[in-house]
Amino acid sequence: MRRITLCISIALGLAFAGPKAYSQETYALDSVAVTATRMPVALHAGARAVTFLDSAAIASAPVQTVNDLLKYSVGVDVRQRGAFGMQTDISMRGGTYNQVAVLLNGINITDPQTGHNSFIFPVNMGDIDHIEVVEGPAARVYGSSAMVGAINIVTKGHSRQASYSTMGDADLDGRIWHREESRKSHSLFANLEGGSFGYCNANGSWSMSGNRNYHNISFGVSRSNGYSRCSEGTSNSDFTSAKLFYNGGRDWSKRNLTWQAGLTGNYFGASTFYSPKYDNQFERTAKAYFAVRSEGRGKLHFTPAVYWNYGEDEFQLFRGEPEKYPYNYHRTNVLGANINCHVDTRLGRTAFGAEARHEAIRSTNLGEKLDNPKGVYVCGLGRTAYSAFVDHKVNVGWFCFSGGVTAAYNTGNTEGVKLFPGGEISLRFPAIGVNGEGTLYTSYNSSYRMPTFTDLYYSVGGHKADPNLKSEKLNALEFGFKLSEKGFRMNGSMFFNTGYDMIDWIMDTSAGSDAPWTSINHSLIKTFGKECTFQLDIPQIFQIERFFIKDLTLAVISLSQSKDLEENLRSLYSMEYIREKFTASANLNILKRLSANVSYIYVDRATGSELIKPYHLLDAKLNYDANDLQVYLRANNILNRTYYDFGDIPQPGFWFIAGISLKLGY
Repeated sequence: MRRITLCISIALGLAFAGPKAYSQETYALDSVAVTATRMPVALHAGARAVTFLDSAAIASAPVQTVNDLLKYSVGVDVRQRGAFGMQTDISMRGGTYNQVAVLLNGINITDPQTGHNSFIFPVNMGDIDHIEVVEGPAARVYGSSAMVGAINIVTKGHSRQASYSTMGDADLDGRIWHREESRKSHSLFANLEGGSFGYCNANGSWSMSGNRNYHNISFGVSRSNGYSRCSEGTSNSDFTSAKLFYNGGRDWSKRNLTWQAGLTGNYFGASTFYSPKYDNQFERTAKAYFAVRSEGRGKLHFTPAVYWNYGEDEFQLFRGEPEKYPYNYHRTNVLGANINCHVDTRLGRTAFGAEARHEAIRSTNLGEKLDNPKGVYVCGLGRTAYSAFVDHKVNVGWFCFSGGVTAAYNTGNTEGVKLFPGGEISLRFPAIGVNGEGTLYTSYNSSYRMPTFTDLYYSVGGHKADPNLKSEKLNALEFGFKLSEKGFRMNGSMFFNTGYDMIDWIMDTSAGSDAPWTSINHSLIKTFGKECTFQLDIPQIFQIERFFIKDLTLAVISLSQSKDLEENLRSLYSMEYIREKFTASANLNILKRLSANVSYIYVDRATGSELIKPYHLLDAKLNYDANDLQVYLRANNILNRTYYDFGDIPQPGFWFIAGISLKLGY
């Protein structure tokens, strides 16, 4: 921790002697609303730790995928098995990858089979308007999968259809719905890039807007030869990926309608992802998404949505050799519908609603034996989750209180109806500067998560699952502050999480190296954490138009868990967490059209593996911007560090990418 504190001190000194790289909260505070509660709130006023990554931050980052970008969100733990997001486990605040809800334009696309497959997106980086990262239990907002947090990807078309403005008569949060009238316009975007390990990527989009309609279609294809080889000398980290996405909307005076549909397919070498004994595994995943959502304006704000998520997963323990070991096949279907409402009265704003979500799987080995099997799908299971919530928010001057409760019932267990309450209190105050403002807040929230189908039934390949697992539960207490001055922002929080009946896979090493990984409910795990983020905008601070260092973001998190595993027991997920993490990123003005981003990350992970040690990573991007034409160079792992995020799977060393983007409007 002393090293991290020293890094912060040095960086702050350099910055003031002479910076918003990943713009975790925009400076145009009043015009930004996030969905960290059932009721959209202004970013600076929410009693939550929320990271807001806008399109400028996404474009400047030296990353290829959303998964890479999230590494620089300090509260997020990104553990990659393969490069370019082929399989990534993402968690928060000492939790596991199954405990984070993943949303696309507010629609839950979390995979019920396994969290390994949740972070597969049908959108390209250029399609994204912004990303909201909500840290802490969010069952009151996003349902059972948001046990330790949620990540919402918002595309550019959806953002246009659901934008807020400070113009006109204000509502409770100082904002109203604002619909822009615009002439009909079209735009084309194309991007081509290539680099190390035989990597190449081509993607593009076409958009049309105007006359209250919006349509956007995008596609992307990419491939790589891979950066590692199996014992037989062939690649075991190669991949081919394709994605297609369409979203559109129609706007009326009192209501709008948005819809989206996406397809994605990944084919990739799986190295030793699931078994350290065999190093030429292979996996194929395919996803389809469809959703329709409507949102109204008026005294009663009524927002219904329906969605369908479909997934296929094929796993080969021996690549291309089914005679050695049969392939595993899984197919999931998720149907969901929800209704969110809120109404303003003299007593504040009240939100209420309900959701039904049916999850089903057909598989070669997950679920109960089917009476009427179809082809390779001899097992299956279905369950339905029902939930209802009520939330109330009161603003009295600079004081704000919100609280509510979610009632949840799932047909997949025998625990009956469970109540999960929560509440937040915040106090805003004027800061030192003329336009400065600060917020102190505290919150208590409870949350839960149903076991995935893998948790319940994966009893092959050295694993032994328990079909009678209970749901996980979590209680969290948080204290935090937010401070903004001209060109300076600082956020900090301290949190205490108490999880019980936590699900993990445990191995008893005293039983030998062949001992199975067994899924169990832990009795109790306590997590204590602290995190802090500094953001500096040098031109704003010194009232100058241009400076070499445009902006700088520094962030640090420190975690500890009170429960250690008993002697000879090793945890696969829940007891392996980030002890310390430090990130620093700066945007630099080099020439009039030439800019750069330099980003650094340090990770120290608590783990039982001898291979997983603390590591440093340095990434950079050089960008030449000629209005509609951009040419860029990216370099990742510039220090060429050998490091591991998970198991015995090494991550890529130094790699380099060059690309060009072109945008045309007419």
